[in-house]
Amino acid sequence: MNFKKRILLILGLAMVFIFIGCKNNDNEAEFNKSSMYWYKKIASSIVKSDLDKADSYYISLKSEHMHSKLMPTALMMLAHAHMNEEEYLLANYYLDEYNRRFGEENSREYTDFMKLKASFLGIKDVYKDQKLIMDAISDANTYIARYLNSAYTPLVNTILIRLRMSLYLLNENIASLYDRTGHINAANIYRDKNKGSVLEMTDIIPPKKGIVGKIFD
Repeated sequence: MNFKKRILLILGLAMVFIFIGCKNNDNEAEFNKSSMYWYKKIASSIVKSDLDKADSYYISLKSEHMHSKLMPTALMMLAHAHMNEEEYLLANYYLDEYNRRFGEENSREYTDFMKLKASFLGIKDVYKDQKLIMDAISDANTYIARYLNSAYTPLVNTILIRLRMSLYLLNENIASLYDRTGHINAANIYRDKNKGSVLEMTDIIPPKKGIVGKIFD
C-alpha cells in the first residue's frame, strides 16, 4: 500500500471514530435525565406536532422513571395528541396503558369514554370495519350498563345510535346488492339481521359525508 492510500485510510478511520464518538456523546446526553426533563420534552414535541419524538421521549420517561408522578399526565397528553391527529390506535394504546397502571373507578369512567370515542372515530369504511362497528356497539352497551348516570351517557347514546344506523344501512346495502345479482336467499339473510331493530329505513337519512359521520366537530 503506497503512502497516499495509507494516509487516506487513516483519515477515513479517523472520521469513523469521530462520528462514532459524536454519536455516543449525543446518546449519553439523552440518558439519566430527570422525569421533569422527559416530561418537558414530551410536551414540547406535542406542541410542535412531532409525535414520533414525543413517543420516544415517553419511552425514556417510562424506562427511567416508571413510578414518576408525571406518568399519568404524560399518558393522557399523548392519548389526546394522537387522537387530535386521528391516530386512534395509538390513542387507545396510551389509554389502555393509563387504565392498566393508574385506572381507578373515578378515572376509568372518563378513559373508557375516550377509548369508545377513539374507536368510533377510527371507523373509516363500514365495509372494511364491520368488526370494529360490532365491537364498538358492544363497548357502548357495556359502558352504559357499567357507568349508570354518567355525564358522558348522552354522547355514548349518540355514538350507539350512529353505530346502529351504520350497521343497519350496511345490511340493507348488502341485501340490495344480492337482490340485483339474483341471490335472493343471501339478501334475506342480511335483511333478517335487521329484524327486531328499533331502526327503520324511513328513520335514516344516509349522510353525505359517509355512513358513520362525526359528532365531535
